[in-house]
Amino acid sequence: MVDIIVTDRDASIHRLDVEDGQSLMRALTGAGLDVPALCGGARACATCHVHIDPDWAGRLPAQEEGERELVSEEPSFIDGRSRLSCQIPVTTALDGLALTLAPLD
Repeated sequence: MVDIIVTDRDASIHRLDVEDGQSLMRALTGAGLDVPALCGGARACATCHVHIDPDWAGRLPAQEEGERELVSEEPSFIDGRSRLSCQIPVTTALDGLALTLAPLD
């Protein structure tokens, strides 16, 4: 299991034990967190937008152009830290990852 630390929009902290291999979006929604994920992970809506902790921003897999374009249009965009959780596969290398759910627009 991979430990993921999530700060929700109310500043409450949640520790998730996530199975290696699933998307971060699935882990967040499966834990009952308020992540609409309207497109179901098809990289079409940006409703699974998260802000990655600065210590982790450079340690995630690189963004593909489509993700970069979608997330950069979000009002709460933070360069280098804004990611779509549907595009991040959870692996053991992400053990201890910290993130914050982006505001819903």
